[in-house]
Amino acid sequence: MLYDALADPDGATPADLLDAYAAELSAAVGDDDPAAVAEETGVDEAVVAAMADGDADALADVRLTDAAAVLERSAEVPAHDIDHEVRDHLMMEMVTAILDVDTIAAEIESDLTGQEVQQALEGRTRLTLGELADIHALLIERSP
Repeated sequence: MLYDALADPDGATPADLLDAYAAELSAAVGDDDPAAVAEETGVDEAVVAAMADGDADALADVRLTDAAAVLERSAEVPAHDIDHEVRDHLMMEMVTAILDVDTIAAEIESDLTGQEVQQALEGRTRLTLGELADIHALLIERSP
């Protein structure tokens, strides 16, 4: 469910994670027509086409909520639950790694403040897959 997209995440970079997210989303779209998936999920057709192609670079700016809507099709779990599960998993990893939002903001490539990281993790603002990959990689790096 994105947070477990890599079987062995040790040493994973944000690019590795984004590639893994892209592969997971590509599998979720499968051989289905991107236009049909877009219609079904409410996700922009160009985004679904990028997911189908496994184009990690194009997916960096895709919102977690859109990824969750597509994953719902194969996971048989509501998109809302997928979104919350990913965010909850990140917060649990923060506790394990003993990291606060200000430290995360200072250490990741994404241009986010501590407050924006907190809001993204709480679901009060958008969280893109690129930002997710940046945060996730840092948490993997810092976890004992």
